[in-house]
Amino acid sequence: MPDAKAATGGGDQTGDDRFRVMVVDDSAVIRGLLTRSLEADNSIKVVASVGNGEAALKALERQTVDVIILDIEMPVMDGLTALPKLLAAQRGVQVVMASALTRKNAEVSLRALQAGAADYVTKPSSRSELTSADTFQRELTAKVKALAGANRKAPAPRSSTAPAAAEAPAAASGNLYGGRQVVLRKGPMVCPRIIAIGSSTGGPQALLELLGDIAASVKVPILITQHMPATFTTLLAEHIARATGVPTNEGVDGEIIQPGRIYLAPGDYHMVVEREGTVDRIKLNQNPPENFCRPAVDPMLRSMAPLYGSGLLTIILTGMGSDGQKGSADVVGAGGSVIAQDEATSVVWGMPGAVATSGLCSEVLPLKEIGPQVRKLIMRSAA
Repeated sequence: MPDAKAATGGGDQTGDDRFRVMVVDDSAVIRGLLTRSLEADNSIKVVASVGNGEAALKALERQTVDVIILDIEMPVMDGLTALPKLLAAQRGVQVVMASALTRKNAEVSLRALQAGAADYVTKPSSRSELTSADTFQRELTAKVKALAGANRKAPAPRSSTAPAAAEAPAAASGNLYGGRQVVLRKGPMVCPRIIAIGSSTGGPQALLELLGDIAASVKVPILITQHMPATFTTLLAEHIARATGVPTNEGVDGEIIQPGRIYLAPGDYHMVVEREGTVDRIKLNQNPPENFCRPAVDPMLRSMAPLYGSGLLTIILTGMGSDGQKGSADVVGAGGSVIAQDEATSVVWGMPGAVATSGLCSEVLPLKEIGPQVRKLIMRSAA
């Protein structure tokens, strides 16, 4: 099959404000199918389609691109080698890694996320799967639009080291934040008995930074729902355990929740909490996806809110969509507290923005300030 686009694509069209995408894959068939999937949405234009990382770098010299879809295994220059070069070549460009769902590729994808990739997609394993995979097309298109939209709102690369002073307006009730109204909840936050974290796009990097800051000193259980497929969640749990030194595992159906441990929702399962007498257990289910996700944050929070009340601290990190908003409303209704990551340090301010602009948050903080705030709550109680 001929390639769907010339290797370098065309120049900018006057007045064309569509999101500009480059597809990088060594298979011309896959490139063509990805291009058609993306351009089925009228807001997206594939401006370049190339077969390896070296060709992608040359194409970037002639193209302005919002998002790059980057394969992992390619000749000449593979995706992991090309990633830092592509990020350096064009300021603010967002990269989505694309790979088949194998343990090896999942491991490489997680390394790529730590190296600066914004997100990943798992490619269907065959052409027939790809052409019939409505879920894959929806996921790919949604991620491209969310990342490209965030990129255009803030051209400079997002960094967790953004100056805290830039976030000062969010601390005052009633201020505009990122162009949207944020009203923080009044009243003291109490020492949590358990912490629930929700995250999606950009989440693995944010989780590793946050948990590296709090896991060793915060001895309450931590439950996490990160939008990820199976295999990826297994590896992410292993990464968290190595990075923090804290016992971390995918949640196992029926296991008792213990202090000083981290539990990650396994791919394709919602993770919730049920109380049996005086014992709290993790329960897994394959109920329908919520917010197009399984695992989803809302079911986790919905189950935990009535059990822990004011003792539940919820943290909503970077991610596209609004998963966690309804669950956070349940948390607040039961007396718990919610912290959201701020826009400047989020890859996409979808999930945290949804809770922040719904009046559900006690704090909206840069990523690097969330850990100190959690430790302060714990130390205040100990004192």
